[in-house]
This record gives sequence, structure tokens and C-alpha cells, in this order.
Amino acid sequence: MNIDANLLVALDALLAEHSVTRAAERLRTSPAAMSRTLARLRRLLGDPLLVRAGQAMVPTPRAEAMRDEVAAVVRRCGALLSPGADVDPLTLQRTFTLQAADLIAAALAPGLLDLAATEAPGVSVRFRAEELEGGPALREGQVDLEVGALDHADPETRTEPLVTLRMAAGVRAGHPLTEGLLTPARFAAASHVVVSRRGRFTGPADAALAEAGLRRRVVAALPSHLAAMTLAARTDLVCLVPGGVGPTTEAARALGLRLLEVPLPLPPVVIGMAWHPRNSADGGHCWLRSAVRRVLGEGLPLLPG
Repeated sequence: MNIDANLLVALDALLAEHSVTRAAERLRTSPAAMSRTLARLRRLLGDPLLVRAGQAMVPTPRAEAMRDEVAAVVRRCGALLSPGADVDPLTLQRTFTLQAADLIAAALAPGLLDLAATEAPGVSVRFRAEELEGGPALREGQVDLEVGALDHADPETRTEPLVTLRMAAGVRAGHPLTEGLLTPARFAAASHVVVSRRGRFTGPADAALAEAGLRRRVVAALPSHLAAMTLAARTDLVCLVPGGVGPTTEAARALGLRLLEVPLPLPPVVIGMAWHPRNSADGGHCWLRSAVRRVLGEGLPLLPG
């Protein structure tokens, strides 16, 4: 049996209003059209539904019996077909999986959890390291949101830039580079630790130094920003850190690092978020993106801290 959902909506209006005219006004149609719909419902259900009682119409026993159930079905259909962005964050019961480098996760997690506790207390957050970067994790639903330097997204992936940061030189308090003018030559003469998940010893800083006829000595390559920053805080090694007044530098300052402006034309780092388009209109995902945007994307200037 084929069911016309419009008939359910019309039946709900008729049983609520007990009037063809008022039901027509409620559904923004004509009384004649509503009268024809009532006749169709009567044939379909084998019941008059509404009958004349003086100047008014009254429901039949069957109409009375089905009124609440019809209203509930129409409400459920409306909720099912309403735009997902209308979801109330307070009612969300959901776990979101985010992929981010350790430094970005450390910068993002406290503020994101604070917002969740206030606005979406049923939300939990799972952070994954970047082992899935460059793969189909977003496409396959393994990750809800990727946050970081986005230079490898699938063609259909939606992206949004959040903040642009300049790399700063992180050194321990009392490091020789904190005294006097930091020149390219002094920067190159220091020993360095680099961050590379693939174990590479070179990066944009080496290209910039080569342009100036200089070369630095990299003595260690670590896969984690926090590990490299911890090493720099305990030695005379220099570690490049994404600088910015805000959560991205709190970890560096917590370790006691001083952040110095690098005397080289290093390219800025754009931190953004990426998601699969199937989540674009999802209300819960809209809240997640808004929360990440507010934590990382507001008030973070280009200058190092």
C-alpha cells in the first residue's frame, strides 16, 4: 500500500482543528482542496472522521482514537526530514574523532572540552595522531574532522582555514641565542632538532638558509612537536615552533621555552580544518566545526609569541 505523507499531515490538521476551513488555513491551502482531501481520507479509512453537529464538526470515535498517534507520526516525520543543522547541541549524545598533530591537539583540547561541557555536555572527543594523514580516513568516516596544515586533502573534501602562524625558534631560558641580535648566521650556527614523522632532517628553514649561503646542523629528528620542544627545553638545541599569541604557544611556555623570531623568510603555516561533505549539513558536526573555529580561529595573529 502506497502512503501519501501529505494525507497524514492533512489528517493531523483536520483532527486538531475539527474544521475544514481552519485546517485549510493551517496548511495554507483552499477549503475546497481540503474538502476533497477529507473525502479521500474517508474513502481510504472507511470512516467519516468528522461529522456535522449543528454548526460544528465533531470527530468520530475512530478519529478520536487515532488523533494522538497521527500527531506523533507527523512530528516524527517532521523531525526526520528537518535540516540537520537544527540539532540542539544540548541534546547531542555523540563521540567525535579528530585527527591532529600533538601540538594542535594540545592547543585545541582544553578549549574544545570547555565548550562541550557548557554547550554540548553529551559530546565526547577522541583525538587520533596523524597516522591516517593523506589516506581516506575522512572519506571512510574513520575521522570526523582533521585539524592542521592541510596540503593533502581529497578533491571532494571541504576545508576551512582557521589561523596563519609564523614559525618561531624555541630555545631554553638562558640559551645563548636569547642574548644579542639573532642573525641568520647565529641561527645556522646553533644545533637543531626538527619535527618530522618521516624522519627527514631538512625543511623550509634549510631552503631559506641555503638562499643566504648558510647551512645548519640538525642533530635529531623527532616525530612529535611536544617531544622536540621538551628536548629543546632541556638542551641547547633549537626547535622551530608554530608561534602565535594563543593556545598554540601555551605548551612551549609551559616547558619554559623562549620563542624568538626567526631571521629568515620562512613561509607561514596555515592551520585549517577539513571534513567530508556528507557532514556539512549535520547539526552535530556544525557545532563541532563552530567550536574548533572559536578555540583556534579567533584572535590568533600572525606574529610569534
